[in-house]
Amino acid sequence: MGHPSSRLMNGADPLRMVRVNRVSSRSDLFPRLIAMQKLADAQGFAIYRVSGSGLPAKQRLVCELENWGSSNAGFGKAFTDAYGDILLDHIEKSLLPLSWAGAHDRAAPGPADFAPFMTRLKDGILPFSGLAFPVRLGAVGNGFILFTGDDIDLSSDMIVELHGRCCHIMMDLLSLDERRTGAAEALSEREIACLQLAGDGRISEEIAEKLGLSVHTVNAYLGSATIKLDSVNRIQAIAKAIRLGYIS
Repeated sequence: MGHPSSRLMNGADPLRMVRVNRVSSRSDLFPRLIAMQKLADAQGFAIYRVSGSGLPAKQRLVCELENWGSSNAGFGKAFTDAYGDILLDHIEKSLLPLSWAGAHDRAAPGPADFAPFMTRLKDGILPFSGLAFPVRLGAVGNGFILFTGDDIDLSSDMIVELHGRCCHIMMDLLSLDERRTGAAEALSEREIACLQLAGDGRISEEIAEKLGLSVHTVNAYLGSATIKLDSVNRIQAIAKAIRLGYIS
């Protein structure tokens, strides 16, 4: 099994270029996942995260993103019923990709010479074949990215390439979660509004007039936002707020 390495060369650089652009929402991840799906000759993808990290008895796989569609609504439950416990155990011990053959396929994805570097799951349980790439990012952010379909046929180079890109996807997803949580906990709506206007070049008097506040109140909001963002001055606070995605 395996495809010519030209597919790797043709598909790798554009997605690496996408990686350098900070994602602002989960929808930004879909074009990259679709491109990876095409490279894998797959028919669908899914991202599963491990919830309840640190509490083995309460851990479970939660589907965060997928494109299986309404006609295949049962795929997610079928997958976790078949392999969920095995994957939870696997990610604690190994980062090797996992593969399985569906009921209609004769062989799991991946070339024979790459078999020592993959974990084979029991075949024939699900109607589709697939690959699951584990990603472990510490106490939170652990999970798998799946590519599923009939007769997935990949070279060893492509498997390694896809695993690396899966790590980037999971890091971006975790970053989105952290920014959303940080924004909700750290800054109030007024603090964000004042920072946004200050970032647009408005002075305190202009911000006060725009928001219907006193200059003293505006300075108080900007001061508290600066402290919450662990910054030494307003300029640094604005720069950090932009970097974290609080303001544009």
